[in-house]
Amino acid sequence: MRLTDLYRTTGSRLALLFLVLLAVPSLVLFAYLYWQTTDYLRRGVDDWVSREASSIANAAPTDRTRRLTVHPGLDPQSTRPFALFDPRGAFLLGTESSSLPSDPQFDALFNFSQRRGKKQVPFRGMLRRLPSGEILLVAQDLREIDRFNDLWLAAMAWAGFVALGVGLAAATITGTSALRHTEDMTRAIERIAGGDFAERLPVRRNGDDLDRLSGIVNRMLDDIQRLMQEVKGVSDGIAHDLRTPLTRLLAGLERVRRHQASEAEYQQAIDDAIFETQNILRTFSALLRISEVESGARRAGFASVDLAQIAADAVEFYEPVAEAKNIALTIEHASDGAFRTLPGDPSLLFEAIGNLVDNALKFTPEGGSVTVRSFARNGSMGIAVTDSGAGIPVNEREAVVQPFYRTERGQRVPGSGLGLSLVAAVARLHELQMAIEDAAPGCRVVLQRGAVV
Repeated sequence: MRLTDLYRTTGSRLALLFLVLLAVPSLVLFAYLYWQTTDYLRRGVDDWVSREASSIANAAPTDRTRRLTVHPGLDPQSTRPFALFDPRGAFLLGTESSSLPSDPQFDALFNFSQRRGKKQVPFRGMLRRLPSGEILLVAQDLREIDRFNDLWLAAMAWAGFVALGVGLAAATITGTSALRHTEDMTRAIERIAGGDFAERLPVRRNGDDLDRLSGIVNRMLDDIQRLMQEVKGVSDGIAHDLRTPLTRLLAGLERVRRHQASEAEYQQAIDDAIFETQNILRTFSALLRISEVESGARRAGFASVDLAQIAADAVEFYEPVAEAKNIALTIEHASDGAFRTLPGDPSLLFEAIGNLVDNALKFTPEGGSVTVRSFARNGSMGIAVTDSGAGIPVNEREAVVQPFYRTERGQRVPGSGLGLSLVAAVARLHELQMAIEDAAPGCRVVLQRGAVV
């Protein structure tokens, strides 16, 4: 892990960006507070110096002398010196350590420095010339203001260093976590590219953008793996299920060719060949139909459809078959109001519901019953087809939706084993959940959208 890689991550860049966005207004705020506070302190000094200079200058000579004599005792540190000089600049009264500035400015505030011990101390003061010609000096030490400024600037500097350190630490931690996650994702992708299709991108369950991306990619990989398994299953199923009818077709034709058959036998051989060929073509047609549905191409033609009406049409279509087998075929509606519609392809939904009804009639014994129930309540809607047959074993309910898979009992009933596969494909296209349940006795297949009923 290189430092340059660390700070290329989105997390590090965002952390540094937020640091800059926080630092700029903070710096402006600190500068404004520094300027306002310093200006306030200096204006306080200016007001005090101006007020004291006017008060002493306008006082009676005896009061002025008394104040200049008493003041040094009240200000032993000479932080606020009062001094009176004669017209030639010789010291007369006041703070003895004071001296007349070399470039005096009368009746105006100015900055100057005077020696206190071994140091030059900054002052701000004012000179007033009295009517007697004497010169009055009133000043204040600026070291307190300078110390305050130094402390303020030091506080700003330390705050800046702390903020910078915290920001860089946050950027480093965030970048390190993101980089490790990215490295884990990269290694997982390399394994997938190497042929390990069971591998999935790591998800840390913290809900960040990388986790959301990993979740989407993992769902895509699940679909890809499922489709690859289905393709393999279809290939194996084609090889297995079509081998028998093709063998029968070939054997029948060879048998007729080897024997001197009559015209009627030739006719029967041709009819048998046509029958086997039609079965093969129906199988391929069903496979193509499933492929078309799973490609999602039919989604472009979706319209608002009513599942209850489609179910009623399917029941009406299969009523003659039910009557021929002496099976009671009924339809029920359970709704909390008008049956809600959903976007879909009516012909595909009719075909899917029809396949469920057809399967139910095939596996229901004579005298049994098949019920088609439409429901719409509690935020869900769908269709349930229930029969009174032998049902589907629990351990085979996931397998029966795979192409060409047939239960032991189903192998004795004519068919290709693609009906439920087509139903499952149509359900996925319409975002319907397909569930196979035990009807005790019999089987119930539910196509549902929304909350579980």
